Amino acid sequence: MFKVNIIEEDTIPIVSKIDFSQLENKNILITGATGIVGIYMLACLAQVQSKYKFKIHIWNKSDIPPYLRNCFKFDYVKIKFDLTKEASFQYLMNFDYIIHAAGYGQPAKFLDDKVKTIKLNTLSTIELLKKLNPQGKFLFVSTSELYNGLEKEFVTESDIGKTSPDNPRACYIEGKRTGEAICHIYREKGYDVKIARLSLGYGPGTKVGDGRVLNSFIEKGIKNNEINLMDSGQAMRTYCYMADVAEMFWNILLFGKEHTYNVGGKSEITIADLAKTIGNKMDKRVVFPEVEQSMKGAPGIVRISIDKYVKEFNKKDFVSLDYGLDRTIAWISYIHSYRGM
Repeated sequence: MFKVNIIEEDTIPIVSKIDFSQLENKNILITGATGIVGIYMLACLAQVQSKYKFKIHIWNKSDIPPYLRNCFKFDYVKIKFDLTKEASFQYLMNFDYIIHAAGYGQPAKFLDDKVKTIKLNTLSTIELLKKLNPQGKFLFVSTSELYNGLEKEFVTESDIGKTSPDNPRACYIEGKRTGEAICHIYREKGYDVKIARLSLGYGPGTKVGDGRVLNSFIEKGIKNNEINLMDSGQAMRTYCYMADVAEMFWNILLFGKEHTYNVGGKSEITIADLAKTIGNKMDKRVVFPEVEQSMKGAPGIVRISIDKYVKEFNKKDFVSLDYGLDRTIAWISYIHSYRGM
């Protein structure tokens, strides 16, 4: 039976493996707190907050949906201003740890307001770094989309993508790329800034209507009793369950020796097989189109090397796609039933 505290359950192994003692009596800020990354990072903090007595500040654009409120049953200070406006930072205090996870990971959202997408990764990054204490630590959540256009078997942190500025997704890709450049400028000033290029994190914690492929397949199964694709689904993806993502992010922020890390999983699958797997788990029909629709700018293969992280932190175990999908289906089914949909 599904439990509402599924995210808390996911983070128990994380906090048992990571030493959070350096957070003692510190001020911590997480932007994008109601996004899937923010929620998992907060869930870890919630479990150790009483032990180390740090103060959590969350910055999120929207109100917390009712079905997410169980994820926020701990002490925190809420900040609600527009991250894309410089004036929002005027009266903000300084912080010892900042996790900048605000931004749109869903193509439908980051393409909706391209100027705001760029600002979230550039203007807000500059202003947040101004609020980092000199001995503090900063994590910039970047993306594997920076490698878009490469045709290598595995891309490493030293590779550079080939996206043109007129690519439909350039607002997101170039915004993240510029955000990384800003981070390196502050590293030159002596600040401890880390960059995590996330590739296809998935799991509980998403909201109703999340447009990412994996989530949309599950929602289609719930709402339409079938899963329909826009094309033949030959594109290859490598997914990483959010419990693994959160573990990797905390290690990078607190203990990382390098400045940039790829963060991803090992569950490689085509979009077509992903749809079939989800269809089998939900007992729903999978429908392929007679006429394919083009997904402009979408990469054909998303496959990154995580060797740097694995070697530094000796990570051996990753959550299987089978287990992760079961928990994700349970979560999305729960939030849909909560809304009476």
